[in-house]
Amino acid sequence: MATQEPGPLYGSNGNGAGLEPGPRVGTVVWGLVIVALAALIIVSKLGLIALNGDYVLIGLMIGAGAALIIGGLVSARSRSSRSKEGEGDSGNGTIHG
Repeated sequence: MATQEPGPLYGSNGNGAGLEPGPRVGTVVWGLVIVALAALIIVSKLGLIALNGDYVLIGLMIGAGAALIIGGLVSARSRSSRSKEGEGDSGNGTIHG
């Protein structure tokens, strides 16, 4: 019975040393939104502060939108810098111009 060798991981740089993908920005942001909502509901039910639901939702959506945009830009920038590093290293000693 033949066994199959596992292939390179996500983001392989050509020499077999791959990089595992990290968590997606959207997943992290929406997880934080849910945790923030839960915390606000608990604080509100305890009677520590009175919250206006409309303003809470508006604030959460503005914060989540900003976090998604900033996280996407950071992710794109790091992805482009990783791809530029991989282009310059051909491994055979020749210079490409």
